[in-house]
Amino acid sequence: MPLGGIPQRQGQGGQSCFDKVKMGFGMGFVIGASTGFLFGGFQAFRFGLRGRELATTLVKAMGQAGGSFGVFMAVGTALRC
Repeated sequence: MPLGGIPQRQGQGGQSCFDKVKMGFGMGFVIGASTGFLFGGFQAFRFGLRGRELATTLVKAMGQAGGSFGVFMAVGTALRC
């Protein structure tokens, strides 16, 4: 029996390495985007941004943090494949 405790049927493989890397990127992007929202939001409020400027700053911070942390998680997952 595999370590997970759930036996696999004959002919069914697990996830491919590419699927695992995609999942790692997705999880990293979500964590990074939420962190970017928190830190970018505090910084934007500190600078006194409101309205469209606030939204633009938050989207940029979320995209940058999510993208960078997603790439790190994807690379880490690829190394483990």
